[in-house]
Amino acid sequence: MKSAVVLFNRDLRVHDHPALASAIRASDAVVPLFVFDDHIMGGDFARPNRTKFLVDCVHVLRAELEDQGGTLFVRRGDPLRETLELAASTGADALYVTEDYSSYGRQRHNRLRCACAAAALSLVTLPGLAVIEPGELEPSGGDHFRVFTPYWRRWEVAAKRSLAATPRRIRTPRGPRKGRIPAARELVAGECSPDLPEGGEAVGRRRLSRWLSQGLAEYGDRHDDLAGDATSRLSPYLHFGCLSPLEMVARASGRPGAEAFIRQLCWRDFHQQVLAARPDLSTTDYRPRNDRWRNAPDDLDAWKRGLTGIPIVDAGIRQLAREGYMHNRARLITASFLTKDLYIDWRLGARHFWDLLVDGDIANNAGNWQWVAGTGNDTRPNRIFNPIRQAHRFDPNGDYVRRYVPELAGVKGSAVHEPWKLAPDVRKAIDYPEPLVDHAEAVQSFRSRRG
Repeated sequence: MKSAVVLFNRDLRVHDHPALASAIRASDAVVPLFVFDDHIMGGDFARPNRTKFLVDCVHVLRAELEDQGGTLFVRRGDPLRETLELAASTGADALYVTEDYSSYGRQRHNRLRCACAAAALSLVTLPGLAVIEPGELEPSGGDHFRVFTPYWRRWEVAAKRSLAATPRRIRTPRGPRKGRIPAARELVAGECSPDLPEGGEAVGRRRLSRWLSQGLAEYGDRHDDLAGDATSRLSPYLHFGCLSPLEMVARASGRPGAEAFIRQLCWRDFHQQVLAARPDLSTTDYRPRNDRWRNAPDDLDAWKRGLTGIPIVDAGIRQLAREGYMHNRARLITASFLTKDLYIDWRLGARHFWDLLVDGDIANNAGNWQWVAGTGNDTRPNRIFNPIRQAHRFDPNGDYVRRYVPELAGVKGSAVHEPWKLAPDVRKAIDYPEPLVDHAEAVQSFRSRRG
């Protein structure tokens, strides 16, 4: 009987899964495998929020595969060793994987390629993490697109692959132990944010269907509405591959409001092709600006704790701590405040986001932080977001701030954005700090530093 191992990584779904579908077509039996990689779980990935979400995803994936007659084999350790051992014990002659463009993903793939060759095991690599894979679109005279708009123009009209068939029945070999799915607390120490979303493909697909029918039409007009929370909140499901970005494009296309939403999925592909070309994106300036960032640990700590004295900034940071998520407009505001107002290294901010974000993705996190800091792909590197103007524009009644900064819950209307202007007796009754900096002075200081 011909069998093949399907090694899952950041593709924890059964819908539009080219590697799984191809293995089922080519083999009599498939051996779905997920390995809790000791290198990853012992390194930067291992944060409570993402680990809890990941464990949810693995449970759901196993249940989905069992509904189709198969199962998910789970191991913990070195993916190379565990994959080869399971392949040998099941008599598999092929290994199917989804391409991963992170630096570690590439290293893992290279190791698998060498090991499979030595073990006479065919290695089949297929797409699935992007709508259009890095390297498929290249500008004339360059290896990748450095500016988003030209990439979007090419991406929008480029041919996309067909969606992979969803398996109706999966046959897995009997004999090998399934393996226990560990609890998140066994994998990483620390407490999760209290209001984390539930992980898994089933939850993601329900959210997507609801979003397409109830949220998409108004997305273009309302996606920056902080209090309205009118974004899809699908990013964690994209990061872990619970949802196929290509299927999301296919299901959204042609509906009212689709273009603005699809453009955001294109941004995700854009950052992935930048990361593929620049694996050091999370640690090295994409476009160096000769910044000599301030060493200001107290200011950094105040920013991390949501105690900057700028309510819209503090609301965003506290939303992150509570939910493992931050509204995208708030991400821009808080990142700009750290890098432009406080003139603190973007890497320190990116690290804090990485520690807490459920959707923490190397390409998106580093790419967006560098964009805001002016060291990345923004064509206006000295762009500065005025947090007060942003607050009045995108949270005009102050509801977003009051939701996450309870000290200011009693302040009426938009006055909540500038509590330093309240009457002295009112200010005295509020246990909330004075602003760390004056924005106008901070802008002048930033411009003199960067030149």
